[in-house]
Amino acid sequence: MSRVFHLAGKIRAVAPYLATEDQAIDVAKGLSARIAGGSSHRDRQRLLPHDEMELVAQSGLLGITVPAEYGGADISNAFLAEVIAILSEADASVGQIPQNHFSILEALRLSGNEEQKKYFFARALAGEHFGNALAESGTKAAGDIETRLVSEGVGYRITGRKYYSTGALFADWVAIFGLDPEGKAVMAIVPRDAEGLDDWDGFGQRTTASGTVLIDNVYVSPDSVISYYRSFERHAPLGSLGQLLHAAVDLGIARAAFADMVGFVRSKSRGIRNVGIETASADPLTIARTGSIAVKLEAASAVLERAGRKVDVAQINPSSETAIEASLSVAAAKILTTEAALDATNGLFELAGTSATKEDLNLDRHWRNARTHTVHDPVRWKHHAIGDFHLNGNVPRPNGQF
Repeated sequence: MSRVFHLAGKIRAVAPYLATEDQAIDVAKGLSARIAGGSSHRDRQRLLPHDEMELVAQSGLLGITVPAEYGGADISNAFLAEVIAILSEADASVGQIPQNHFSILEALRLSGNEEQKKYFFARALAGEHFGNALAESGTKAAGDIETRLVSEGVGYRITGRKYYSTGALFADWVAIFGLDPEGKAVMAIVPRDAEGLDDWDGFGQRTTASGTVLIDNVYVSPDSVISYYRSFERHAPLGSLGQLLHAAVDLGIARAAFADMVGFVRSKSRGIRNVGIETASADPLTIARTGSIAVKLEAASAVLERAGRKVDVAQINPSSETAIEASLSVAAAKILTTEAALDATNGLFELAGTSATKEDLNLDRHWRNARTHTVHDPVRWKHHAIGDFHLNGNVPRPNGQF
């Protein structure tokens, strides 16, 4: 690779190698126990989780999807989704931030050349974090890209402004998406020296730092430019993997809200004397509603796991058929995890009662996170895609949403 790569990142110890799926789950659970306690405080004060993301980098989790032929464990996507859900239950922002990292590694797997794969997969195994600079505002439609790579000598220069760049402020590398001189979509992976702004002001997911990246005449070595367009020349599990991890974030939010609701109802909510109910947890309607939410969580978890297995199949046996099947299964999972997140976060206040709305408890962060994250990719189009497939045999064209 080019000598430009010696500029990358801060010096840190090489992350430990996680060899099995069970190890990845155990590490995620250990991390969640360490980061959960400060989640509410970080949300209220809008404190970015720099220390927490450094713990993620040092844990070995950022390398768990690296293919076996490049030294990784290449864990099942069902387990990867569970890792993201575990982190998201502890802190929804910390769970969302690595989503782009794993999507970038999948794009590298699908479209990178051998030298690029060897180099960047090794960086991921070492614990280095890849952030994104993809979305642009002011375009005619969401997903349009106007940023261009301009030829300079053997390399390129990029200037641009990117929005919603989740993970970029925490990253060692930033994947800048633009159009090459031929107008084809490419992904340029550069050391994170572009200026970043934390100007994300959404009412939920407040500490993802999903803000603006300013790219000012950045030099791009030709061997760091990945032919991203190749990922969409055929049906492949790039969009379905990204959406699977978004669904996992929603599931984690739902689990967190449900756990806080159960704890509050058991210990703080009051009974209703005038109907003879001494404790809130003895209210038969509360019990039934709790069971209803629990069933939805169980169903969402099961469908997410099944969808992860379908993505596995599409990676191992690549074809249009396996990729389409994975996309539709992930779409179903996204629908159910969205419903579970909204149901659990609304149910928290419905069942815990007025005292749960106190500002100092900050329990509304679960609803704010669910409402914010679930609109990233509207599920109404998931319903349409599934229905159109079954009725008319139509499938979505390859894109980042399917």
